[in-house]
Amino acid sequence: MTDQMAGKTCLVTGASSGIGLETAVGLAKLGASVVMTSRNQAKGEAALTHVKNRSGSDSVELMLVDFASLSSIRGFAEEFKMDHDRLDVLVNNAGGINTSRSETLDGFETTFGVNHLGYFLLTNLLLDTLKASAPSRIVSVSSRAHIRPKGMTFDDLNSEQSFSAMGSYGESKLANVLFTYELARRLDGTGVTANCLHPGVVRSGFAQNNGGLIAFVVKAFYTVAVPFTKSNAQGAETSIYLASSPDVEGVTGKYFADSAETPSSLASQDEVAQTRLWEISEQMTGLAS
Repeated sequence: MTDQMAGKTCLVTGASSGIGLETAVGLAKLGASVVMTSRNQAKGEAALTHVKNRSGSDSVELMLVDFASLSSIRGFAEEFKMDHDRLDVLVNNAGGINTSRSETLDGFETTFGVNHLGYFLLTNLLLDTLKASAPSRIVSVSSRAHIRPKGMTFDDLNSEQSFSAMGSYGESKLANVLFTYELARRLDGTGVTANCLHPGVVRSGFAQNNGGLIAFVVKAFYTVAVPFTKSNAQGAETSIYLASSPDVEGVTGKYFADSAETPSSLASQDEVAQTRLWEISEQMTGLAS
């Protein structure tokens, strides 16, 4: 352990496995107090023990939240703010991909609902705490898959007219970048920065919860492409860098890969789309005044 992040509180969503778990380990090793989230208590408690053992830190805790439920996110945010008087780093990491179309408890297509609306609602609910803790950071895990769509299908965000697993995933990851850029503008002058990242092609349990063809294809890909993919620990490096490095103090509204700023897609740089997505997301999550 080091004391680089001593005195800082970091929240890592989706931290019970994959790069979220490794991000929690990395930040705990740097001396941060880490709050991990999981939707499953047993899995979360196993991950909590794992992080404590590997980091050598006892300043790690578990909180439960289901990002497929707006009420769960709201309840979690309230509980977090009651138990913690500061938040120095929010790492939006929870997410996934679904083989077939399904809906969240609130009726949103699940991939979009969890991957984008989950980030959007939680971040907004915790903004007052982040601002009070400034300088603070928001780090959102996106993906290079955001380059796949040419833009957001604003007339079918719930994929009711047309659905494909990778199409919905790519659009949700594009939403992460659009959200980050709009958020960074809105936070100008507050001391809170917002950046997003591509973790790389990571050998994680990604898509394996689905079963079926997509899980088979992903597993086969990773088997063949092992020399060209990253471990979970390697995949977490950029998240940890953006959460902790003094090199990016004050840097905001950027997209990173391999711990370096890199251009995002042209579609993600559309300011009209950024603002439109924000306003629609406010309506969807009930944040609109």
